[in-house]
Amino acid sequence: MGRFFGVALLAGLLPALARASVFSLSELPWSLKNQNGSIVVPGSVPSQAHLDLLKAGVITEPLLGINEFTERWIVNDNWTYTADISSFVKTLPKSSTQKTLLVFYGIDTIANITLAGHPIAWVNNQFQQYVFDVSDAIASPLGKNTNLTLSFESAWYYGLNASTRPDAESFPAVGVDFEYVGVRNWIRKVQSDFGWDWGPAFVPSGIHKPAYFITLSETTSAEASDAQSINTPILVSQSSIDIFKQGYAAVTGVAPNQAAPWIVNVSLAVHSVVAAPRPSLTLSIPELKLSSKPISLHALPGPGKGSNASISSPTWVTAQWSIPDSIPERWFPHNLGTPKLYNLSLTLDLGGAGQSFTFQTSVGFRTIQLMQTRYPDAEVAARGITPGDQWHFEVNGKAFYSLGTNIIPFDPFYARISDEQVRWVIQSAVQSGQNMLRVWGGGVYQPSTTSVALTANFPQHATDVYSFYSVCDELGILAWSEFIFSDDFYPLNDWLIDSVNEEVVQNVRRINKHASTAQWAGGNEIEGIVQQVAEDGFPGSTHYLDEFVTLFQDDLHDVAYSATNSVPYTDCSTTHGVLSVDPLIIRFGNATPGEIYGNSERYDYSAPDAFTISTFPVSRFVNEFGFHSMPSFYSWEEVLQSPDDFSFNSEVVMSRDHHPPAGSLAWPNPNAIQGQEQMSDAVELWLPTPGTSDSNQTFAQWCWSTQVFQAMTMYSQLAFYRLGAGRPENNLGALVWQLNDIWQGVSWSSIEYSGRWKVLHYVESTIFQPVVINPFWTAASETLEIAVTSDRWESVSGQAQWTWFNWEGKALNTTHKTFTVPTLNNSILYQEVGLSNILPNGTAATDVWLHMNLTAHVGQETVTNEQFFTPASLANATLVDPRIEVTHGPGLTFTLSAKGGVAPWTWLDHPSGTVGFFADKTGHPLNGFYLVPGADRTVTFQLNAALSRVKTPNPSDFVVRSLWNNTHV
Repeated sequence: MGRFFGVALLAGLLPALARASVFSLSELPWSLKNQNGSIVVPGSVPSQAHLDLLKAGVITEPLLGINEFTERWIVNDNWTYTADISSFVKTLPKSSTQKTLLVFYGIDTIANITLAGHPIAWVNNQFQQYVFDVSDAIASPLGKNTNLTLSFESAWYYGLNASTRPDAESFPAVGVDFEYVGVRNWIRKVQSDFGWDWGPAFVPSGIHKPAYFITLSETTSAEASDAQSINTPILVSQSSIDIFKQGYAAVTGVAPNQAAPWIVNVSLAVHSVVAAPRPSLTLSIPELKLSSKPISLHALPGPGKGSNASISSPTWVTAQWSIPDSIPERWFPHNLGTPKLYNLSLTLDLGGAGQSFTFQTSVGFRTIQLMQTRYPDAEVAARGITPGDQWHFEVNGKAFYSLGTNIIPFDPFYARISDEQVRWVIQSAVQSGQNMLRVWGGGVYQPSTTSVALTANFPQHATDVYSFYSVCDELGILAWSEFIFSDDFYPLNDWLIDSVNEEVVQNVRRINKHASTAQWAGGNEIEGIVQQVAEDGFPGSTHYLDEFVTLFQDDLHDVAYSATNSVPYTDCSTTHGVLSVDPLIIRFGNATPGEIYGNSERYDYSAPDAFTISTFPVSRFVNEFGFHSMPSFYSWEEVLQSPDDFSFNSEVVMSRDHHPPAGSLAWPNPNAIQGQEQMSDAVELWLPTPGTSDSNQTFAQWCWSTQVFQAMTMYSQLAFYRLGAGRPENNLGALVWQLNDIWQGVSWSSIEYSGRWKVLHYVESTIFQPVVINPFWTAASETLEIAVTSDRWESVSGQAQWTWFNWEGKALNTTHKTFTVPTLNNSILYQEVGLSNILPNGTAATDVWLHMNLTAHVGQETVTNEQFFTPASLANATLVDPRIEVTHGPGLTFTLSAKGGVAPWTWLDHPSGTVGFFADKTGHPLNGFYLVPGADRTVTFQLNAALSRVKTPNPSDFVVRSLWNNTHV
């Protein structure tokens, strides 16, 4: 028997009712086979071919060892999913007016669908949902065929065919491509499925999201054979809930009137088996005891006759509700206020049919703007801002500093991503102080929710495998979203653009209701590519620039704003800005020397430049910057299969470094040595070079040391960009590349695939505090500045101190200073030139280090912050054996003591199979600190039981390390 989902029917049961069944395709008996039939295994939904082959024992875990290479044969085959639908057909009521819809919330990607021997559709877009009226096919099976079949074509081979069509244009080769070359821009599929410099290339296929038969039929209550019947003649397959200020239109770029009433604009895609000439919609927010009057809607026509009888295509109905500004509390990012959410109840009344149906979802009230227009001359003069354009966000009418990271897909196989896994990553971002995540444009459109009760579809049922935007709403973190175009030229063939436009409209509508949505960008890094090609004079470069304008300035702009009134759009993630917002005219190279436009990114893999401030971009907003590192020894244990693999440059380890990418199917990556050397060069220049008598310890220290360097260089940049809020560039955003991992390999992430925090994530939890103290060292001029930076909307006062120590742990001198920092600004506490004036008397740069801390009062809270500075490379520091002792306290509490010298970057590792983070007594994350003799540190491991395989870890399995262990067992 299928699984049914029940919902409330508000109207009383009438003599004649309609009955709808929601039958999950996951309940059907599925099989999976390859093209020649030599492999036949059980299948499942939602799933993908690799996952079902894994369950059947045909392959081992794809992320294990070198399986990315050995399992390529799966990509080179075509796969067919088949299910016998007899168990579903038996549940159908016997009614001549019934309609059965086949609903897919995602198909990955190229598939031919047949049912009962009838062709239903050919699909080629992973990012669309599909609804097909299959009533006739079920009623008239061919040759007693009772199968639902999806025949998947290899996306790799499909791409090769599409890119060689007579009407397919060729594009310039720009940079290095990934594993499966030259096809991804022709396929509406996750772009990183074909390879990227931080992940594998599996090119999966399958029904990767939930799918259903939803049957609507007119019948009497006596004929309803199942107690779980859902009495409704309708399916609401899509919805858009767009909340904005009266008179506001995001497309204009003009600021909303913050005192104006809120407009709740609701659009529903309704499939109906009955005609409803006078339907209405009533909206209410129970917490506010607020309800609209019934709002009249356009008529629902119901099914037609003959060839017009299909209800595959919905009828869109729209209603608007005005709410006074003073009634709802506003939603804010968590570090700026409360992320307040409300339950919105929607009651659709069919009028003369005498039936009404209620479903609900959660919403928040906020305004969000992307400011891109020119700074007024008066503001430039008054504030000392460098002339040019703005580029920052405003929430509820106020500019704020965007602190965050970029996210990539959470797994190579979408169907196995879990709620717990994603919630942990988002919680970790919030825990570290982030208020914005950028959803990278080469991955997926992130889902809304798995909660049936909050899905704005009717009858309510699960539409995805994990939650994203609903978690961002709840936890108070903004999500900068992007359409799925990345680092390539994209063709303008009509058949492709038509598919793209439907994809965009569906996803913009779906995500509208989420208060966390910050903007839509047309794609990732493409503007710079086409501009560079034009500047380099590549043959036909004007043509490619024109195509970019057509797609990203004109088409996607118009399509996005046809579906949203509240969320801003810009053409590209990294952009030189605009000449005009309405109409949108991209700036490209039109610039006045000395002015600042758009946003920027930074990737500099030269180790000597890691801390050179003059190499950092002076920008309004830095949306990507990063340096790669190894995962921990514990993550390598999950995938390495031989003791010989546990070495920095072993073949297997290097095969999982895709930076720079191979640019072909060559394996192992022939370019990996460059990425490996960038990490090793940095460690050798700035940290003690790992090397001990224990090969496993040496490898573990190498892995960890790459993370320490990554954290150090990212901290240096973050401090500089945040300082820019009070400097002429008026920098109001810094998003680190990247937050999460897609596998156990070399990447730019701050969180490993298992959920384990890298050193960088703990450092972010310090530098992302609302008030921070930071050193700024310019080695060339031997200049040291110490500054306090605040991202608060109010002035902040406090006390700061800094102390010079030697490596034995002796305090040499201490300075105290009070400070006041204006809103979104900084205060310089110290500035000196020349080491002889900076260092304590009689000391050398290699013998001392500086500890800085502050205490500030932010509202009703007391905020503390600490940072460390070494005037010389730690590779040259005269370190002393710290002789760290660890005392285990109650639960998973540990007290660390240095009985010898100072232990820079003291680090606690939690055991394999555990997920969580270390926190101080206030609950704030704490790890990777300088441990000073006489100043013990106590931390508690906060275990995430849902993700941990080991629920009760043994305290003796926790490991402590510091830089001393790079060269000492």
